[in-house]
Amino acid sequence: MPVRSPALRRARTAALTLTAASLSWATLAHDGGRRHDLPQLSPAVPAALVGTCESLLARLAGLANTVVTSASTVAAGTLVVAGQPVPAHCRVTGRMHERVSAVDGKTYAIGFEMRLPVVWNGRFWHQGNGGIDGSVVTASGTFGGGPTTSALLQGFAVLSSDAGHTLAQGGPAFGFDPQARLDYGYQAVGKLTPMARQAIAEAYGKGPDRSYFGGCSNGGRHTLVAAARYADQYDGFLAGAPGYNLPLAALANIFGAQRYASVATADPSTPAGLETAFTAAERQTVASAVLARCDAIDGAVDGLVQDTRACQHRFNLFRDVPTCTSARDGTCLSQAQKLAIAPIFRGATTSNGERFYAGFPYDSGIGAGGIPFWEFTAPLALDSGAVGVIFKVPPSVAALANGAQFALNLDIDQTLAELFATDALYTESAMSFMTPPDATELNDLRRRGAKVIVYHGVSDPIFSVQDSEAWYRGVDHRSGGRAEQFARLYNVPGMGHCAGGPATDQADFITPLVEWVEQGKAPSGIVARARGAGNAGGPNPEVPADWSATRTRPLCPYPSVARYKGHGSIETASSFVCAASAAGHGHGPGGRW
Repeated sequence: MPVRSPALRRARTAALTLTAASLSWATLAHDGGRRHDLPQLSPAVPAALVGTCESLLARLAGLANTVVTSASTVAAGTLVVAGQPVPAHCRVTGRMHERVSAVDGKTYAIGFEMRLPVVWNGRFWHQGNGGIDGSVVTASGTFGGGPTTSALLQGFAVLSSDAGHTLAQGGPAFGFDPQARLDYGYQAVGKLTPMARQAIAEAYGKGPDRSYFGGCSNGGRHTLVAAARYADQYDGFLAGAPGYNLPLAALANIFGAQRYASVATADPSTPAGLETAFTAAERQTVASAVLARCDAIDGAVDGLVQDTRACQHRFNLFRDVPTCTSARDGTCLSQAQKLAIAPIFRGATTSNGERFYAGFPYDSGIGAGGIPFWEFTAPLALDSGAVGVIFKVPPSVAALANGAQFALNLDIDQTLAELFATDALYTESAMSFMTPPDATELNDLRRRGAKVIVYHGVSDPIFSVQDSEAWYRGVDHRSGGRAEQFARLYNVPGMGHCAGGPATDQADFITPLVEWVEQGKAPSGIVARARGAGNAGGPNPEVPADWSATRTRPLCPYPSVARYKGHGSIETASSFVCAASAAGHGHGPGGRW
């Protein structure tokens, strides 16, 4: 019997939205790219810490529903970013809304730390963390591969939290507690934000002039959820690889594992066994075939596919990758492998062939070293627990007992419905508490002058760049073709999940966001660097040997792509311009970067 879940209705709606979005871009082009006045937010004004770090402990004692456990001085240079000493600051730790669960008897609280610069730039940065949260990551605000800057280095007051649970409580087992689910999804952010603003006001004698939210992966999801739910609390949002449909992406990864298991030559319940379905040599064979077909589309044969959309039209797995005529040897794929792998790239589907998550583009990063973890380990060890315990209604104990068997034997159709389900105990579904209530409706944010920058690796194997592209097209449609006034999407060719891969994955996204929010300087191309030998942020071992160690490229605002000008060094960003895709269809902020 066909599954008639809200997920499939959403997929159909998304298809209509993409068509409408293309029309809205065309309308904007014929409209001469007219500008509609939006408020210009004023710049932040710096200030200095009032009193000492240690005195904050007593001064913050009155924060509602909060226990501040420490306030101490961190000397300049204790933290370092790309060889640069982070200035002196206060580290404040604490917890909020401590409680004992009536469901599992465990004690829960929202743990946090804030880092408050002695010399403050007047801004607040809320750091969204990755994975299933559960630990208080250092509140620094770093992004991309080998970061060369951070929010803390630039003088922001930075907040980080565990989103209401700790990994010591059993990893995904917090999903048995309904409130812990909600805090993880969005409510911790809603509780932390006013507390942090009040703490900042106490520390500096004034609240933040400008507030920003940013993170990658689940942190990117937190960011887009905040953009939809808390648009009045933040002025700028920086979302990397945003898994804003995270429950669907996790289920899609399990879908992929089941496809791989069908052609594995060893026990697929182990990551090593599952990887026999698509070995490192075979992945590199596919990556090489993608480059052979697509590398030159952008005008430069340089080991990067800048025009991803045109490449998807040109590359064909069945035609362009040799089919094995005898035993597999790494230089070909068997027909059975191709039949198993192709549906993963097309996008996960129900048993009736109805797609519930975005497809993944063929890109040069398919052969990268970070791919196996996400493709072969994560579905067995991470997605199984997330889907089975945090997202499903009701949660499943079996997912904790044996994650691999749970994933490989999961009924995709039934579980898809359970991601949208509620009951008397779990009154919000995963697709309610984990996703923005209306991801593409950002008009409140737009009207108040706030801005959004999203960046996404084209070779990301867990959260699809095509999902981010669909989001941007939807935002453009919902805003009447005006997305470029307040939102930018930057695809990073070759980059995997948040960083890495054969890519120019090192870029400063914080400065362009601040300049856009506070000065009205809209970003176009953002220069990104390869991290070759000697890179200050740390070398990327996947930078190809025939690239310059200091290669740069412009990251272009979607849907434009970097195109070689026909002269100049292919190792330098200045030899490229942001231009329309060779695939045509679509207009956006492009031109010279």
